[in-house]
Amino acid sequence: MTAHHRALEALYAAAPINHKFNSQLAITGEGLSRIEFDITPELFHGAGAAHGTVYFKMLDDAAFYAANSLVEDMFVLTTAFNLLLTRPVHEGRLIAEGRWVSGTRRVLIAESRLIDAEGEEVGRGTGTFMRSRIELNSLPAYAAVIGG
Repeated sequence: MTAHHRALEALYAAAPINHKFNSQLAITGEGLSRIEFDITPELFHGAGAAHGTVYFKMLDDAAFYAANSLVEDMFVLTTAFNLLLTRPVHEGRLIAEGRWVSGTRRVLIAESRLIDAEGEEVGRGTGTFMRSRIELNSLPAYAAVIGG
């Protein structure tokens, strides 16, 4: 993997929101990402399964990092995200896999799927991402790995 990919992983790990979740990002190739995540009762809704915000976060992050793995100069932003929740999730390890679909200049499209510990798909998402004006090298966690 490239230094850019390692720097994106460091950026994910440094984001304050990710300190609230037990998750790890790996950029597994150009346009590919994988997030492993633990579901615990603190993330449940009133009926005892993971709240939909957990699905959204994991699916959006996986698609986002798949897209940003192809953009080495700027941070990308989610501009739209469609979500399909197919099964309830209870405690255990989930994996979100992200994959770039199209676009590399200004707008990128990526998709993601969420897999439970039994290997069943429990959610799916598709996002549109756009280059921002935020230079990746201006972000301390990213720059620490790149050396910028």
